[in-house]
This record gives sequence, structure tokens and C-alpha cells, in this order.
Amino acid sequence: MPTPYPGPAQQDPHLLRSASPSTASVASQVVNPHWQQQIIKAEVSRASASPHHRARASAMATRNSTKSAIPITDPNRAQKQQDGENSDSASPEPSHPSSTAAPVQTKQASASPSWSTLDIGGMRVQNISLSLFKFTYLTALYLNHNRIAVIPPEIATLRSLQLLDLSGNSLLQVPPELGMLTSLRELYLFDNHITTLPLELGTLHQLNLLGVEGNPLDNHLRTLIQKDGTQALISFLRDSCPVPASPPERNWVYLQSEAERRAAENDPTSESFSLLSYNILCDRCATPNLYGYTPSWALSWEYRKGLILQEIQSYDADFLCLQEVDIAQYEDYFTLRLTAQEYEGVFWPKFRARTMGEAERRRVDGCAIFYKSSKYQLVEKQFLEFSQIALQRPDFKKNDDMFNRVLTKDNIAVVATFEHRISGSRLVVANVHVHWDPEYSDVKLVQVGLMMDEVDKIANRFAKLPPRPAPTPKEGDPPDSTPPPTPPTYSDGSKIPTIVCGDFNSVPDSGVYQYLANGSLSPSHPDFMSHVYGSYTTDGMKHRFGLRSAYAGIGELPMTNYTTSFNDVIDYIWYSTNTLNVTSLLGEIDQGYLSKVVGFPHPHFPSDHICILSEFRVKPPKDNAPNNRPPVFHPSSSR
Repeated sequence: MPTPYPGPAQQDPHLLRSASPSTASVASQVVNPHWQQQIIKAEVSRASASPHHRARASAMATRNSTKSAIPITDPNRAQKQQDGENSDSASPEPSHPSSTAAPVQTKQASASPSWSTLDIGGMRVQNISLSLFKFTYLTALYLNHNRIAVIPPEIATLRSLQLLDLSGNSLLQVPPELGMLTSLRELYLFDNHITTLPLELGTLHQLNLLGVEGNPLDNHLRTLIQKDGTQALISFLRDSCPVPASPPERNWVYLQSEAERRAAENDPTSESFSLLSYNILCDRCATPNLYGYTPSWALSWEYRKGLILQEIQSYDADFLCLQEVDIAQYEDYFTLRLTAQEYEGVFWPKFRARTMGEAERRRVDGCAIFYKSSKYQLVEKQFLEFSQIALQRPDFKKNDDMFNRVLTKDNIAVVATFEHRISGSRLVVANVHVHWDPEYSDVKLVQVGLMMDEVDKIANRFAKLPPRPAPTPKEGDPPDSTPPPTPPTYSDGSKIPTIVCGDFNSVPDSGVYQYLANGSLSPSHPDFMSHVYGSYTTDGMKHRFGLRSAYAGIGELPMTNYTTSFNDVIDYIWYSTNTLNVTSLLGEIDQGYLSKVVGFPHPHFPSDHICILSEFRVKPPKDNAPNNRPPVFHPSSSR
């Protein structure tokens, strides 16, 4: 694992010591809108000290309801909605998945009850029962005005909490595990005995109000929140947090026995290759607004690019398929540095680059394929712009679905064909970045379908090319030397080993996954969302490559994309099963490590995605049985 930059996080441990009463008194005289809000909220909290105050207030407000059960609602919800927090117009439409926008619709737990708020306030509770933490669906929890002195670290399981009120207790400190509650908007700690705050609270990037009035808080922290508000304090804690211990190395998962591996290694005709796929998160999209839980120094491209390069170089794969590589970094960074490892590259940006000036154009991202030029020779490269391909299809009517959904997305794929320099065997590699928005599952299907149609055409064209001439034995070679292999021939494109990989922004139960894995998809699949796309929605989608996800043999990884809003598999390496075998895979990230990390990017993981990597063994083409090879005559050694 690359060693992360320690960053500005190495703070003086004495910096956060308790302030003296005099300095706290001086600081408390500061009154501005930030602190005025604190005072108002603190007074509201103090007026809520009676048992179940909020539950009773909610019951009174709904006393005339005919419902048999009265849910306890969050009293702050109405104000939030007035402020536009939950409205579509509160912020501009996101253009990239992030800490608050997932690439796939999250499914609600079917066992969750209709209530999500729990009020145990004013009950003189001294200890919190651990059974409380099984209610992981809670969005608001009131534990205010009790006699609680310790908050158990198990509170980290309540990841759905948006409001937590711990005011009026006997707390001397709060646990660092509170930093795992990244959905929190309001955290009330009024009227306790807290002198400092754990740096781990810096991950609470959605926190609008941290209530600390009535605590003998460290003067530096108090002054910061008084002057600049909650977000300024959270940013300080986030960027001050020290780098955690490095995770264990990811293990390799071997899908062959030791005897099979040795036999393959000793077989001179056996051919293998490795391929890595990685969405590296382009600099343009790595912003504090999208990844507010990541320290600013760890989010900077200057820091992340070194980790990315170090990681992909360490695996030394034959093929590197990268997504979200911008033009500037492809030209000025990756190409220059990977050349030393005998890589050459193929790259294409999203087509919006054609409409921009030079400075803006260089920030547009695309897909890149790097390959070991000492082992493989590039035969052809083709760049697929899905919106342009869709326009050219006669069966795609030029309707609202096309103009408002498909043609407005500029996602691309890069397809390259290769020949092995020694054996002459061929390989097709497609690298794609599919549209991210979960509201456009139909567009994801269309993009993947268009790509597979084009890969079929490219592979068929590649199969028709004559094999290159067999290498001529050199004069002076001993008569008993192994004859050079005869390059294989392929009757059609589906017989050529094929890899389709990238960021598909689709989970394993999606239509995209089903289509690629099964080779077909019903025209009535719900992911089409009742939109109309020519033969795709009349006859269904088909391909003939017999694909399988490389990680399907282990049931897929637990995740390939890890943020506070999403944690699932959306990146894949698909391979043609009639021509390739998977021999090994790069395994998952240690779960113990992940349990303490709210999301990526992170000082140890420079992207919100993780890289996936597989090794393949090429099956001998059925069109070329070994006993059908023509004899090779060596020149006489006496000549």
C-alpha cells in the first residue's frame, strides 16, 4: 500500500486542551449570526427538558388525527423544508456521483417500521442499552436531559441519523465513532461538560449545526465556531485528523489449484495476460462539495495522482483500463510516466471537448487503455460516442426519449484490438464509462447495448484480417529447437478473446448486468422505464459473446465504489468464456479497515472507486487444433 502524505494533520496534541474559564468567558461575548443561532437552539433545548417533551408535542399536534398510531415526527422537518433542504431547487443538478448522490437508487429496508424518530429525553437515564443500536433506520434520536456520562461506540451503527440530541447530560467527551454518522445535519451537545472534540467529527460533512453552547469548550474551537460557524469547525477537524494506520494489502484469490498453475507455467504453448480496470476520479470532480468528508490535502490532485500511479505500477498488469482520465493528465502525466514500464496508450475524451477552448478542453475526462507494447501490438482503435451512434441507427426514432435522454449524455467507450507479438493470438479490449444517474437506467442500457453492437462489428472485422506470416526460423537455429507458433485464425469475431470492462454504474441486479451476463434482455425490462428505443424495446437486446464477470466466481466483491451515499459493485471486467479462463483475482479491501472509514477518497485510497484486476489464461482456438499446424522446416545447420 502506498505511503500517504502525513498532511497538515499532525497537530500539536496540546492544541485542543481545555480553555480556561477566563478565555471561554471572553470568547462567549462574541455574538454574530452563527452564535446567535446556537443561543436560540440552546434555549429551545433547555425548554425541552421534561420527559418525552418532543413526543408529547408531536402527539398534541396530531391529536385530532384518526390514525390509530401516532408517529413521532422530527419537529425540525418543517423548517428544513421551508429552507429548501429537501427540495430539488436547493442545489444545482449534480453531474457526478458523490457523497450525497448515489449512482444507483438505494433500496429501502423492507423490515423498517413506519416510525423513524425516538424520544427518550428527560427520563433520567444513566446508561444507554446496546439494544438501542439495532434500530439502524432511525433518522432522529433524542437522548437529551438525562444523566448519561458515556456514549457507547456502538452508536456508529446508526448511520441513518440526521438529528442527534445529547444535550443536558453529564458528558465529558463524545466518542470518535460519532464521525461515522455522516448523514447528521444537527448534533446537539448543549449543556454538558465537554472540553474538546474528537478530530474524527471532521467527517460530518453534512452537519448544519453543531450545538456546543453551555460547555467549557476549548477556546480555539469555540472561537472558530463562533466566528465562522459549524462548517468551518468541521473543516478544521477534518483537515487536522491524523492519517490512520494503513490497511492490510489486498490478497490475491486463486481460482486454480497449485498443480494447475504449475502445469500452465511449464506449458510453452500456454498464454496468459492480466488486466486492471480503475475509475481514478478526475480532478474536476474531486471537490469538497462532492466529497466533503475527505481531507482537503488528500482530495487534491497533486496528492492523489502519486498514489494512483504508484498503485497501478505496482500491479504491472499487461493492460490498464482507466476511466475519468482527463486530457491534461493523460498527456502530461500518465503517458510520460508509464512509458518507462513499456506501456503505450490509447485515449479518447468525452465529445464535449470539441466545443471548448484549450484550457477547458484539457480538463475533460475520458477513457484510456494502456498496454504492454513489448508483449502486444496495437492493430486498431475505435472510439465510441454513444449519442452519435444512436443518431445513426434507423430504428431509433427521433423522439423525446432520444433528444432529452440519450443525446444529452456524452459518455464514451474506447475499443482496441491487439495481437500477441510472439504467438499472433488476438484480443479485443473495450473500456467504457456508462452514465451515472439512477434516474436514467434506460440510458445505461442503451449505451451498453450500442457498445456491444459495435464491439461485435469490430471483432468480426478483426477476424477477417489474415493472420500475420509465421516467423521464419533464423539461420543457425538448432534443428531440434521449438518451432515458432503458427498464428491462429478465427472464423468470426465471437471466437476472438474479448474483454469488456469499466465503470458501468450498475449493480449486479440491474438490467445492464443481466444483459451482459445472459446475452439477452427482455424488451419489457423495467430498467427501460417504458421508454422507446427501436429494436431494443420491441425485440429485446442480444449479444453473442458469452460474457461472464471475472469476479462472478467469488460472488462479486462486496463493493467497488465506496462513499457515504453508496457502497456497492458497479465496476466489472467481463470476459468471453469460450476463449478465456480466469486464473486469479485481486481481492477485497479488509473489512475491519472499512468499518472505520466513512468513504473514499481517503488518504490510502485516492479515488471513490477501487481498482479491480484479473489474470486470464487464453484457451487454444478451436479453429486451430495443434495437429493441424503445417510443418516447419529449419534450414540446414551446415549451410
